[in-house]
Amino acid sequence: MEWNIAAEAISLVMMGIIWVYARKGSHLPTLKNRIFQWCLLVTFSAMLTNILSTILIHQYRRVPMGLTWTVTTVYYILTPLMGLAYFLYAVSVIYTESLQVKKIMAVGMIPGVLYAVMVLANPFNKLLFDINSREGYTRGSLVSVTYLIFYAYCLASIVLTLANHKKIDRNIYHILAAFPILAVLVIIVQEMYPEVILSGSAATCALLIIYLHLQNKQISLDYLTGVPNRQELLNMLKIMIKKAPSRKFVLIVVSLRDFRQVNNTCGQQKGDEFLKEVCRFLCGIGPQGNVYRFSGDEFALLYPQPDEGRIRRCVDEIQNRMTQPWQIGDYCFRMSAAMGAINHNGEEETLEKTINAIEYAVSQAKTGKCGSFCYCDKDMLDKLERRSQVIHILKEQLEKQSFEMYYQPIYGVKKGYFAHAESLMRIPHSPIGPIYPDEFIPIAEETGLIVDITYVVLDKVCRFINRLTDQNIPIESVHVNFSAMQFSQQDLEERVLEIIRRNHTPMSAVKIEFTESTLAESTKAVTEFALHMLQHGIKMGLDDFGTGYSNIATVINIPFGTVKLDKSLVWVSMDNEKSALAVKNLSHTFQQLGMKVVAEGVETEEQRKRVEEFGVDQIQGYYYAKPMTADAMVEFMRSNGPEVRPAGNKAECRGTFA
Repeated sequence: MEWNIAAEAISLVMMGIIWVYARKGSHLPTLKNRIFQWCLLVTFSAMLTNILSTILIHQYRRVPMGLTWTVTTVYYILTPLMGLAYFLYAVSVIYTESLQVKKIMAVGMIPGVLYAVMVLANPFNKLLFDINSREGYTRGSLVSVTYLIFYAYCLASIVLTLANHKKIDRNIYHILAAFPILAVLVIIVQEMYPEVILSGSAATCALLIIYLHLQNKQISLDYLTGVPNRQELLNMLKIMIKKAPSRKFVLIVVSLRDFRQVNNTCGQQKGDEFLKEVCRFLCGIGPQGNVYRFSGDEFALLYPQPDEGRIRRCVDEIQNRMTQPWQIGDYCFRMSAAMGAINHNGEEETLEKTINAIEYAVSQAKTGKCGSFCYCDKDMLDKLERRSQVIHILKEQLEKQSFEMYYQPIYGVKKGYFAHAESLMRIPHSPIGPIYPDEFIPIAEETGLIVDITYVVLDKVCRFINRLTDQNIPIESVHVNFSAMQFSQQDLEERVLEIIRRNHTPMSAVKIEFTESTLAESTKAVTEFALHMLQHGIKMGLDDFGTGYSNIATVINIPFGTVKLDKSLVWVSMDNEKSALAVKNLSHTFQQLGMKVVAEGVETEEQRKRVEEFGVDQIQGYYYAKPMTADAMVEFMRSNGPEVRPAGNKAECRGTFA
């Protein structure tokens, strides 16, 4: 008999394409995903061996008989077992979360295993087929079992689907019922025209339906809520911006506040139920078909055709709903939400800028600076653009280690000269002009760049201390500020010691300072770090005491060398005697605990006199000197060191720095 394998060859190519694209889908190790990949493997292998077997049988006198027998035997095993693969896939879809799934699969595999044993025994009994040098390929008396096995599994898939139609999603039900019927119809045509091989075509059609309508959705749909996922939103926005740059659309992101508390209280599974309930609510009031899961506890609403009245009503409904409790089973929660919105107007806005803008708007809403709803207008977009520029400059200067260090001298009241200084990072020159610390420090902390910046600052400070030492200019210590993020680094102690040792800088010449907010956020980490540093001769300093983040009980348990009184304490004590008395007593308390007290922010003669009345040990502020460059600081220390012994008045103590 002559066989036509053209359809089979074309189907093999199509199957290869499906397999390649299917591997780009969900990589979650779910049973359904694993079985689908197995379906593809079995089907592809069956089609390939079918084609090879046909060619070998046609050329049976020219090829080794053993090779023809082996390939044909593999084909006979795999082809009917394609039906088993589809059956197992249907089971995995229908009984996804059921404990019975493994039992049903085990029972369902019994006919397939028995059939495989029958095929392996065929070389001895020739019941399925025979291949010999005289007649070539001939069918055996039980060859119909091959088709019956395939039909049986397809029928089992249909019965299983019909029996569970009430608990299956309607669309999934139609797909699971349709693909085995299609496969059976193609095989029937195969029986009618045995010279045309169509088994691979049947399998390809079935798997194509599964892939397009079930598996491929995992690329675009969120597995939990069933709405399109973030990637699908990004793809949609990319198309909209690229095809119609001037087209207007509105994007709103709803972010649930403190949703972690829900998971912590009632568990992940119930937390997922709350998320699904919120999603259903948003789908009910939001733009139809354009509600997306933006991230874990955030949802996006896309309005391709902006309608201000409709959008305002939607926002109002969300805000009103968030004032009411959410009930899932026995659990009841009130969940607030922060919302950000952006109106795309086509003014050279890229996808990246759009996403950055909406995320920035949400972050601003979370801070409460613009209420629970923050609209990203032109001013905010300008701020965001500047923020991006600052981040770029920080990264660039960090890479080159090119930012400048300034130093502010600290006056010793009893000593009468300057023996300490505070290091301050500055960006006086950049493509967008000078950038001040109150702008770039928060951004550096938000982006995490502050961690590596601090290490570079410490290295520069060590070199500056060495420079003073080499020129015989006395300096007892230079203060280096550490942020709270620094204490989240596991190798912090090792990095600090490595930098100081590498520069051969005296350990005692470095004083690490951090603010009260850092102490409040990382009390345990700061305490352990301070104790370890003290063992190496490095002392710690508490900056900005009095801003309300910590208490004395916390402070006294950490071996601080100095405590800096925040300038707000200095200023409030000027006009309030009760405040002045409190600050004075605080100073004495810290001194009795073995700490030096530094008054910062001193700018006038009256303030200097007042803090000296408090009995502080050191004074820092514009009254004596502003922060200055390293070169200016060297000259200042040379003129105002211990040999000069300034009398303490303003004119003498400012030295060469006006």
